[in-house]
Amino acid sequence: MLPKNVADLLNEQINKEFYSAYLYLEMNNYFERRGLHGFAHWYHVQALEELDHAMLIYQYLHDEEFDVKLKAIANPTHAFVADRDVLETALDHEKYVTASIHAIYETALDENDFRTQQFLDWFIKEQAEEEVNAKEMLTKIDLFETDSKALYLIDRELSYRVHEAPAKLEL
Repeated sequence: MLPKNVADLLNEQINKEFYSAYLYLEMNNYFERRGLHGFAHWYHVQALEELDHAMLIYQYLHDEEFDVKLKAIANPTHAFVADRDVLETALDHEKYVTASIHAIYETALDENDFRTQQFLDWFIKEQAEEEVNAKEMLTKIDLFETDSKALYLIDRELSYRVHEAPAKLEL
């Protein structure tokens, strides 16, 4: 049986994932205004992934017979002024989400909640990938932001990202 304190943390994580989607849509807005449609597309796909993450947790709570309590989603308050600012914010946010997932895992471990630990294994791996992607975006901008031709090629490369929704996680 899913301990209530673990369920409450998972419920909070749903809100964090929805906020992540909002934040990435704001990043999409920034890059659309800049005319970097590939970067914008990349963050649009990122927003869709965050919605997928929220829904995986949502379904898990229902499968474990807990009601999900949806909360208001905060408005992103970042006023981006430069491309690097956006990418740094993305990396910092992914680190925040990683810490949140780790805290839930730690609570599940303390509660001997093996099923939730297994469920969270996918998220832990996913967060490692998210942080690597965010770091790679920063590296690209650091290397090529001042070279308009290289920036064009990176933007074009990012436009090919495809959204792949995960299937329901099997436990």
